[in-house]
Amino acid sequence: MSDMITADLVDLDLSADTKEAAARALAERMVALGRVTDLDGFLADVAAREAQMPTGLDGGIGIPHCRSEHVTEPTLAFGRSSDGIDFGATDGPADLIFLIAAPAGADDAHLTILSSLARQLMNTEFTDALRSAGDAAAAAALIRGEEPDSAESSAEAGSETAQAGSEDTVASAGAASPAAATVSTTTDDAAGAPEERPFRIVAVTSCPTGIAHTYMAAESLENAGREAGVEVTVETQGSAGFTRLDPEVIAAADGVIFAHDVSVREKDRFAGKPTVDVGVKAGINRPAELIAEVREKAARGEVTSGSPGATPVERTGDSGEGYGTKLRKWLMSGVSYMVPFVAAGGLLIALGFAIGGYKVNKAPSVMDHFLWTQADSWAALLFQIGGVAFGFLVPVLAGYIAYGMADRPGLVPGFVGGSIALTINAGFLGGLAAGLIAGGVVIAIQKVNIPPALRGIMPVVVIPLISSAIVGFLMFVVIGKPIAEAQKGMTDWLNGLSGANAVLLGTLLGLMMCFDLGGPVNKVAYTFATAGIAVSDPSDSAMKIMAAVMAAGMVPPLAMALATTVRGKLFNATERENGKAAWVLGASFISEGAIPFAAADPLRVIPASMAGGAITGALSMAFGATLRAPHGGIFVVPLIGNPLLYLVAIAAGVCVTTALVIVLKGMRKQVPGAAAAPGEGTAAPAAESKQPVAA
Repeated sequence: MSDMITADLVDLDLSADTKEAAARALAERMVALGRVTDLDGFLADVAAREAQMPTGLDGGIGIPHCRSEHVTEPTLAFGRSSDGIDFGATDGPADLIFLIAAPAGADDAHLTILSSLARQLMNTEFTDALRSAGDAAAAAALIRGEEPDSAESSAEAGSETAQAGSEDTVASAGAASPAAATVSTTTDDAAGAPEERPFRIVAVTSCPTGIAHTYMAAESLENAGREAGVEVTVETQGSAGFTRLDPEVIAAADGVIFAHDVSVREKDRFAGKPTVDVGVKAGINRPAELIAEVREKAARGEVTSGSPGATPVERTGDSGEGYGTKLRKWLMSGVSYMVPFVAAGGLLIALGFAIGGYKVNKAPSVMDHFLWTQADSWAALLFQIGGVAFGFLVPVLAGYIAYGMADRPGLVPGFVGGSIALTINAGFLGGLAAGLIAGGVVIAIQKVNIPPALRGIMPVVVIPLISSAIVGFLMFVVIGKPIAEAQKGMTDWLNGLSGANAVLLGTLLGLMMCFDLGGPVNKVAYTFATAGIAVSDPSDSAMKIMAAVMAAGMVPPLAMALATTVRGKLFNATERENGKAAWVLGASFISEGAIPFAAADPLRVIPASMAGGAITGALSMAFGATLRAPHGGIFVVPLIGNPLLYLVAIAAGVCVTTALVIVLKGMRKQVPGAAAAPGEGTAAPAAESKQPVAA
């Protein structure tokens, strides 16, 4: 690591008070040494990585990091803050900040060394030694694993321990980790003879970048396994390589832990075992809890059937999170699975109306009457297929909310409860309630201690039977009618909106659509709109709301595209390239196209986007524009009521956001190197691989 960090890359008196300022201060040292070629381009990549998941860790550590095409060689900068800087860790600010810069094509050898550092950060002796280092050279030597002449004895001890951890890391790239061997030996020595083998766990850790969190989670799980007398063997699916665990090791394991934020590769290998599935930071911050949880599941006989489910971001809330965070994840799980049905069904219905006119909803079933040469028959076919797709909205919403809470056992009662919500006209609100109730009921049933003889039929027979009966009773007899009345009241209120009230609602929805660019607040506004048109004959008010929401969601990426075209000197080469893609994304109603800009400069981009979105939403409502399709952007303009004024509303919002962004960015110092021609420099991808649904 001698070429990765030197004393020039160490700041023991880091004065920054925000994570952005800290990253800039450390990155400037990299630029001065020629390790980074474009300061703002690199910082934009760091910010984009930070937007995926905060990089603060318990114990006062911040590890902003990224892969970037603006990095010439793997580089590490270290800063020590006396006041602490908030990097999003649960236990407070970080005083030790490591900025890790990896080239887009970094070689495995360098990345292995960086992964070794990540593991060292789990060693308190190492971090304590860094806190007591007297000068930059001593700190750099500690990080390199050397014995600095100027370091105190405590620092030397920390360095030796850290170096030992580093060597263990490189040696553990194969199947069985040193942690497993150590635990097994200790257990045998303590007992005098291997009377009974210890509990065995295989784990997989991975994070989006694959540089730091992946290996820190592995180290944390192995350390917790030693303390608990459990064999933990970890497969790190990171940038330093992917070595599959030996199939025999997996077969002999008693449980599985997935600590990941990207899909686990070849997940089927671990099916049929008790499994805990969480985000990678849970593996770092609470490994002992995860080990205890998988042991409890094994004791209850819980196993995964077939291929384990989706990523934890989509389907569950970590047990260490607050209830509000869990609830948001559960609801977003339902919404994310519902949106494709909304898009498919809504567009088919809209096309049916466009071809067959407003009376197409009165057409007879195409099973009884269909003429191949008649346009009205094709219109009726599209309309009726769309209606069937729309019929799944509420059951899918409820089913996957329950799935997010209780995994696969929650699907059956969730779908049953959602279907009942449709039957009793409880609609969207009924689906939300049914999903939450179904998930809660399944979780309660799973906590009951079941005799071993019955465990095999629990997920297939007992849980679906009991949970469906309970959810059905509650929906039909107890809460269904009040929810149906609340749904009717909300619908009547929306239908009665007009004039100033409608404009205010459009303003609010526009603000929500542009607040987090595809995040939870955006999804709430979008779901609110699609729920209104999820019927064969939506009200005029519901179609106005859908039009306002789609128009506002198109504003941020279109405005960023226009701003990079009009004043390219205010943006770096990467942002200018992203601006080209933002034209298409914005036109398609994918507001995630503005995320790279918001991540790099949130204080300017987000307020400007919200202002433009609010104006567009208000104008759309004022103009009385209507829309039956829940997606499509400018490609569904023929299906819009008052299309010309609708486009005027979008153009007004785009111009306002563009003007505000240009003014706000013009008030700061010009981006270094931005005056280069737009074609110069290597462009980063327009956005991370994120599912572009519902703006």
